[in-house]
Amino acid sequence: MSQMIHFEDVTVAFGRFKVLENITFTLNKGDFLHIVGPNGSGKTTLLKLLIGAIPKTSGEIIKADVRMGYLPQKLHTKGKMPMTVKEVIYSGLNRQPLCCLKKDDHLIDRWLKEMDISDLKHQSMQHLSGGQQQRVYLIRALINEPDLLILDEPTSALDPSFREKFLHMLDRLQKEQGMTIIHVTHDLTDAVKEDCLTMYVDQTIRFYGPYRDYQVFEHEGHRHV
Repeated sequence: MSQMIHFEDVTVAFGRFKVLENITFTLNKGDFLHIVGPNGSGKTTLLKLLIGAIPKTSGEIIKADVRMGYLPQKLHTKGKMPMTVKEVIYSGLNRQPLCCLKKDDHLIDRWLKEMDISDLKHQSMQHLSGGQQQRVYLIRALINEPDLLILDEPTSALDPSFREKFLHMLDRLQKEQGMTIIHVTHDLTDAVKEDCLTMYVDQTIRFYGPYRDYQVFEHEGHRHV
């Protein structure tokens, strides 16, 4: 397997406070990684390092030159956001001609159908529920068929019936397209797959390995929350 990401002794500090310390791990192409840990443990900071949103204090980060899709934990949607669903999704495309091409319009339609929100295509984002907005931003993260998909608690606002469908979709994207997926979650109950990797983060990496070994780690007294 080809290496997708490698962290070597990476630390992020704000003044004297170390949010992350001595983070070392390797992720290969096609891996599915669940990241768990308590609130304030540095999970979101780790993702921001990956997408280049914040600098490291020390250490080395090596990333393959790949297409990346990212869904943040907090969607910064303003109360009076004038953009339509189609416009938000279109803004995620690599190339955005002034007029939407027919092929791009068909691609948007396909993803809207996949997410069960075809009827919302021309709706204003400000009229959508939190769960509907989250589906729109999921499409935006997926529209370019990224090699690496990074999701920070993507199911937090999704209803239970669609959450199950979405997790099956991720499984399919990994198996059929070889997509590498990083998924931060508070609950592994529904999301876990036997062949996935699990990382427990609490300022540093307390566990990193196959889920079956993580189960032993959990039984020794550690819990994700």
